[in-house]
Amino acid sequence: MEIQKVAELLNAKIVCGSNFLNSTIEHVFASDLMSDVLTLDTHNLLLVTGLCNLQTIRTAEMADISNILFVRGKKVTPEMKKIAEENQMVLLECPYSMFKAIGMLYVKGMQPVY
Repeated sequence: MEIQKVAELLNAKIVCGSNFLNSTIEHVFASDLMSDVLTLDTHNLLLVTGLCNLQTIRTAEMADISNILFVRGKKVTPEMKKIAEENQMVLLECPYSMFKAIGMLYVKGMQPVY
């Protein structure tokens, strides 16, 4: 599914990375534990998390994850946005709970990592 379609489906705000909205996502992984994120070896991944801080951006950078959806109405800080832009990441903000967002993506055919 294209990132633009994910944003539309989840009523998500595109914080940065709007030039990558045609990129395709194949898998979704939801976690607030960045140690779990570091174990992933999957490409074209959307990370769904409620942990909205610099650690999330740095962890995604280390794990080669370019697409992050922040749930539960969490807001990206200017510093997070700056680092994400430097790393050509897409950041989305979603008003839904993690459970609802993941469920909506699953119903539309998105695949889990495990």
